[in-house]
Amino acid sequence: MANQNNNQNQQNNNSVTKDVKNTAGSAFETVHNALETTENVAMSAVDATKNAAKHLTGNADQNQARQ
Repeated sequence: MANQNNNQNQQNNNSVTKDVKNTAGSAFETVHNALETTENVAMSAVDATKNAAKHLTGNADQNQARQ
């Protein structure tokens, strides 16, 4: 009977360990995806800023050429 209890406890512990690992894995994946999204948004903002600066510079060059 004691051996059966020990086996049951070991199975319960393995189940808890597996659940903790799965939860940690899911949490890591969520954070990883959030970081990738943040990186994409930041890179889009950089590209938009670069394009806006290029556009403004181009307009300034055109205006200066007209004068």
